[in-house]
Amino acid sequence: MFEYFDEDFDAMELAEGALTLNQAVDPETDVAWAKSELERLVKEAEQLLFMESDAKGRFDAFLRLFYQEWAFRGDRDAYFDSANSFIDKVLLRRRGVPVSLGAIFLYIGRKLGFPLEGVTFPTQFLVKIRWYDEAPRYLNPFEGEYVSEKVLAAWLIGSEGPLAKMKPEYLRTVDNPTVIGRWLAMMKSALLREGRYTLALRCTDLALTFVPDDPYEIRDRGFIYQQLDCYDVAAMDFQYFIDQCPEDPAADILKAQVSAMSHKLTTLH
Repeated sequence: MFEYFDEDFDAMELAEGALTLNQAVDPETDVAWAKSELERLVKEAEQLLFMESDAKGRFDAFLRLFYQEWAFRGDRDAYFDSANSFIDKVLLRRRGVPVSLGAIFLYIGRKLGFPLEGVTFPTQFLVKIRWYDEAPRYLNPFEGEYVSEKVLAAWLIGSEGPLAKMKPEYLRTVDNPTVIGRWLAMMKSALLREGRYTLALRCTDLALTFVPDDPYEIRDRGFIYQQLDCYDVAAMDFQYFIDQCPEDPAADILKAQVSAMSHKLTTLH
């Protein structure tokens, strides 16, 4: 897994890279079934769209197929569920978040020949449709609907405040390693929220393979070790963060944590 965090991820489709990541975090990820299901959906789409000769009409038909007949949709009831970060579970449940739904949509759509690209807009992942000699259009993969730049600007203001301004880079096509890095952070956050600390620790260990000295990632690893009662290791990670980021508001809180842990017996796991 570790050697994949580079140009190799750009040689894969995003959904394939996500499956590699999923399996590294949770070895029980059903990669073989997920790959088979993706190919099955591609073949089904090819058969159903065979008679549609106009490219744009064919894409509209694919859009209906994905969100209506196959019933992929955003998981409004449990948006932060870690299942929404795992491609095999999203394929099984037909529910996900923008980046996981977008990755599946991109995989199938690109196999069908549509000019699709991924965009990491500040508020969420988007799919860009770039028809020849036309301005790009943007699809919200959570809903399966087009969104205008005016709507995107409103999303940005809602997220960052009234002074937020649209920037060209917000709508640029993004490379897979960038998406995978953010995906990893999302998975870790969800797993921490669910108290699945062993899997969350794998997320942190993976992140540290390509940013080895990131004090914030090391701080998070310390928190996970603390939850696993590995106090000596947690204290070392917290101390590293304190030394590297002494002005961070969290440093004083962690100093108290290090002091408290020094009085506890170390438990090895």
